[in-house]
Amino acid sequence: MTQTKPISYVATHRENRMFDPDIAGADAVLNERVRGKRILAIGAAGSIGSNTVTVLANYVPASLHVIDQNENALADLVRNFRSRPGGMPVEDFRTLPLDYGSEAMHLFMQENGPYDIILNFAAIKHVRSEKDMYSTLQMFDTNLTKQARLIHWMKEMGFKGRYFSVSTDKAANPTSMMGATKRCMEHVMFSTAISDGLEATITSARFANVAFSNGSLLQAFEQRLARGEPLSAPDQCRRYFVSLEESGQICALASVCAPDRSIVIPKLDPQEHLILLEDVARDFLAHHGYEAAIYNDEVAVLTAVEAEKAKGRWPLLLTPLNTSGEKPYEEFIAKGEKLLDIGLPNLQALEYLPTPHGCVADMIAQIDTLFVGGNKPGQITKESLKEIIGQLEPGFLDSHRETGENLDQRL
Repeated sequence: MTQTKPISYVATHRENRMFDPDIAGADAVLNERVRGKRILAIGAAGSIGSNTVTVLANYVPASLHVIDQNENALADLVRNFRSRPGGMPVEDFRTLPLDYGSEAMHLFMQENGPYDIILNFAAIKHVRSEKDMYSTLQMFDTNLTKQARLIHWMKEMGFKGRYFSVSTDKAANPTSMMGATKRCMEHVMFSTAISDGLEATITSARFANVAFSNGSLLQAFEQRLARGEPLSAPDQCRRYFVSLEESGQICALASVCAPDRSIVIPKLDPQEHLILLEDVARDFLAHHGYEAAIYNDEVAVLTAVEAEKAKGRWPLLLTPLNTSGEKPYEEFIAKGEKLLDIGLPNLQALEYLPTPHGCVADMIAQIDTLFVGGNKPGQITKESLKEIIGQLEPGFLDSHRETGENLDQRL
């Protein structure tokens, strides 16, 4: 592998962006629906959100307001936009460090609306965050109750544009709490019980792991190599990958061009595009001039860097795939879902598969009671939270494995 190829190649095996033809084919629609429009992007200072608003900014919206609790990421986003060749294309560009479920956010929407496009990237999005009841409870609040609250505020302000909230491939036949809450997030978005009276086009997208995104395993590869530390990856674990730029293209197209009540997915083939994480790690090291030296002992690998480096190698620890919620491969399509042709060469969509009437509203009501106070110690457990999910996704009660192991216990 030569250094002329982008670093994302080690995971995607693509030198060029997969969705450039889709963007080109949808150029007229993107221009018509974005130019001169007002956009609110929530949780959009992170890897996926920032790449999405970068794509949309090329079509010169009238306003681009970015909400994110990460002040440092907002500062980086502003610097990146201000450094663009030709300057900042959006006249009304604002960033605000707000919690999207807070009263401050509510007031901001009331006083700065209406918007034509609202994008939501805010999420607890790591499987490792189901490590305890408290983190899982925060996942429910961020991924579900705040989503329902946001939709209520959108109805309140008479929103009639396009609403997009990003999902994940882990929402298809979920085995983790993260994947299950994102699947339930799709139900919250599309449920008539929650969105009744909202005259909007609502879409989502599931897609692959984003190579070298913030907090990702591949970003950890870069950081560990720079610090002189061994790499680590789960053994016999396969994932799909897209690049940072491709993630933004998918979300831009899904939010602006996809039909109502649809979930956009990439046309990635499991035989060709499901990649072993061990192979990604090997290719990453080869990209940097090293051969992988495989270890299975965490104690031994921690002191192996200097000796292996002297031989032109770098230690790579392979860990068992036995943490709670992890599955050996990813998929985009859940049981019973139907594919839709949306006229793009590398993207298709799924028609939303609804739950029985009333289930979503009941779930939100149950979760709301968890945050009103008065809960006794031990009353809320991971198992009780899992039971709430199971009312919408009964298969999750069997597919989720609680092993007592979590990723914070891994190198």
